[in-house]
Amino acid sequence: MQAALAATMLLGGCALKAPPTREELAAAAAPNLKPPPQWQAPGADGGAVTEGWLSAFDDPQLAQLVQEALAYNFDLQVAASRVEQAAAAQRVAGGLLYPQVSLLARGGGKMGGDPSGLQGAGIFVNWELDVWGRVRAGAAAGDAQYASATLDAQYAYQSIVAQVAKGWFLATEARMQKELAERTVRDSERLGSLARDRLRVGVGDEFDSAVAQANLSTLKDNVQNLDQALQQSQRSLEILVGRYPGARLAVPSDLLREPPPIPAGLPSSLLERRPDVVAAERRVAAAMYRTEQAKAARLPAISLSATVTSVSSELFVLKERDNPVWSAGASLLAPLFLGGQLQGQVELRTAEQRQAVAEYGRIGARAFGEVENALSAVFALDARNQILRQGVLENERAVTLAEKRFQVGSSDMRALLQQNLALYAVQSTLIHVRTERLVQRVNLYLALGGSFGPSTAY
Repeated sequence: MQAALAATMLLGGCALKAPPTREELAAAAAPNLKPPPQWQAPGADGGAVTEGWLSAFDDPQLAQLVQEALAYNFDLQVAASRVEQAAAAQRVAGGLLYPQVSLLARGGGKMGGDPSGLQGAGIFVNWELDVWGRVRAGAAAGDAQYASATLDAQYAYQSIVAQVAKGWFLATEARMQKELAERTVRDSERLGSLARDRLRVGVGDEFDSAVAQANLSTLKDNVQNLDQALQQSQRSLEILVGRYPGARLAVPSDLLREPPPIPAGLPSSLLERRPDVVAAERRVAAAMYRTEQAKAARLPAISLSATVTSVSSELFVLKERDNPVWSAGASLLAPLFLGGQLQGQVELRTAEQRQAVAEYGRIGARAFGEVENALSAVFALDARNQILRQGVLENERAVTLAEKRFQVGSSDMRALLQQNLALYAVQSTLIHVRTERLVQRVNLYLALGGSFGPSTAY
C-alpha cells in the first residue's frame, strides 16, 4: 500500500519548468537589440562561417606553437580544472535523485574494549520522493552549470589560440620593424659618408655632415627601442605556450600572406554559434533551476526508508526476536518557522537569475559589436594596404631623385634626410597595417565563433 502511494505521489509530482528559449531569452535580456538580416559593416561575406580557421594561414610554425599552447598554457589548465569541478558538482546533485543506501556494522567482546558486547550489521535505505521537483531542479542546475563550464572552456581554448596567432604576427612585425630601422641606419650612414666626402672635396659644408650625424643618432636609438619591443613580444608569446620567457623564440622575417576573405554568416546565427554566448545561456538555465529549487525547499519533504539489521551479543542474551529484522516506513518534514531563511533563499536565487539574464544580454551585445568592429577594421585595413603600397613606391622614387639632386649640389642634406624619413615612415606604417590585417582576421574568426581546428578536443 505504501509503495503504491509513493509511486502515485512520485508520478504526480510537479514537472520542472522549462528554461526560456533562445528567442525568449534574447527578447528579455536585450529588448532594444534587434539583429539586422545582414551585417552592417562593409565587405561582409554571408557564406557559412569557416571551421578550422588556423589552417587558412598555412604556417607550420604557428600550428606547432598552438599545439604547444594547448598542452602547456596555464590559463587552459585552469579552465580544464573548472570543467572537472563542474562535472563533480553535477554528479553530486544528480546522486540525490537515487535512494541513499548506507551500511553500519560494529563488533565487540570481552577483550575488545566494548562493554556492551554488541555485534551486528544493518543496511539503511532512504529515498526522498521528489514530489515538488526540488531534487530534480538541483540536478538540472548541475547539468546546466556543467554545460556552461564546458562551453567556457571551449571559448577559452579558442581565445588562447587566437592570442598565440596574434602574438606570432606581432612578434614578426617587431622583427620586421627592427630590421627596417637597421636598414635605415645603414642608409643614413651611407648618406653621412657621402656628406663627409663632399665636405672633403670642397663641394659640401659642415652643416650637411652635422645634420647627417644627428639623424643617425636618432635612428640608432630607435633600433634599440625596437629591439626591446621584439624581446617583449617574444617573451609574451613564450609565456602563452608555457615556456620560460627568455626571448629565445625564433621569429620569421616576413609576415604571412593574408588569407582569402572570411565568410561571416548571418547575425541571426551568431548567438547560437559562439561558445561564450551559449555558456551564458546555460547559466541562465542553471540560475532558473536554482530558483525553482529554492521555492520547492519551502514545501514538505517526503521520504521513504527501509532497514534490515542483525544484532547479537556475547555478553548477554538479547530478548527473543527475529534476526535479521526488516522494517520500512515513511517520513514527512515540513518547515514551519525558520526566521525567513527559505524566503530569503528564494529572493537570492531570483536576483541571481535576473543577473544571469542581464549578463547574457551584455555578452550577446558584445559579440555583435566584436563582429561589426572586426569586419569594419578588415575592410578599412585592406583599403589602407593598397594606398600604402603605392605610397612606398612613390617615396622610393622621391628618395632616388632627392639623392641625385644632392649629389649634383642642387639640394642640401636636410631635404634628402627628410625624404628618407618619409620613406621610412610609410614603410613602417605598411608593416603595421599588414600585421593589423592578420590580427583583425583572427579577431573576426574568434568573434564569429568558428573553431580553430575541426578535430580539436576541448
